[in-house]
Amino acid sequence: MSILINKDSRVMTQGITGKTGQFHTRMCREYANGADCFVAGVNPRKPGENFEGIPIYATVKEAKQETGANVSVIYVPPPFAASAIDEAVEAELDLVICITEGIPVRDMIRTRYKMQGSKTRLIGPNCPGIITPDEIKIGIMPGYIHKKGRIGVVSRSGTLTYEAVAQLMAQGLGQSTCIGIGGDPVNGLKHLDVLKLFNEDEETDAVLMVGEIGGADEEECAQWVKDNMQKPVVGFIAGVTAPPGKRMGHAGAIISGGKGTAQEKLAVMEACGIKVTRNPAEMGELLQSAL
Repeated sequence: MSILINKDSRVMTQGITGKTGQFHTRMCREYANGADCFVAGVNPRKPGENFEGIPIYATVKEAKQETGANVSVIYVPPPFAASAIDEAVEAELDLVICITEGIPVRDMIRTRYKMQGSKTRLIGPNCPGIITPDEIKIGIMPGYIHKKGRIGVVSRSGTLTYEAVAQLMAQGLGQSTCIGIGGDPVNGLKHLDVLKLFNEDEETDAVLMVGEIGGADEEECAQWVKDNMQKPVVGFIAGVTAPPGKRMGHAGAIISGGKGTAQEKLAVMEACGIKVTRNPAEMGELLQSAL
């Protein structure tokens, strides 16, 4: 079992005719069950064409009707990416994964408002995507570093997602699902949403949670973990070991009014029973000890 995606997911690529969309669609298609999972592309200017056998449709709604696709991955350029999300939401897809970086904040605020009451879940934007190892990957993460197992991973940082997985693999620990939720100030699923899913997943035994400075998402998640989580959670906050005068993180990693610092987040997480490390090189070892 996994969360959000598996070998039965059917995926369309919005932005399939661009270089980035083509490259990563090809990589995802070559991974595990990808040849069966990637079934459609969308480009309103190129309906009727195909990309390496994948048919291209004018709209998300048409692609869904013709292929049964229930997931979309978006590589559309920033000025048009929020509208691409809107189109996928209006077509009532189950999941939308937006890889695009640099979407204007005002556009995302409008899109999040439109999503209220929708059945569609959003991952990103500005994220590496999601992978269920040895089944399916949707996004830009390198598939070869992953192996199927029982550890869930959720991270605001793309590169630290890869680092966390590498450390888990060094400990002989595979992953159930890995999700990079992105670090933009206005995005979709939060740590809390993902932890709830992992808590209900019978094949996830523990969770590695990577956060960043800025905002209060990690603190809110930690409070929920304290009261509800039935599985071990270990955590790290990017920014805790940044060089003097510099901070690691995304556009969403903004400290406001003294709130959202790495030390504050780590303190709340520890108080809520989450094992934390202040050294990013110790994430894998900490998870192993939590088991």
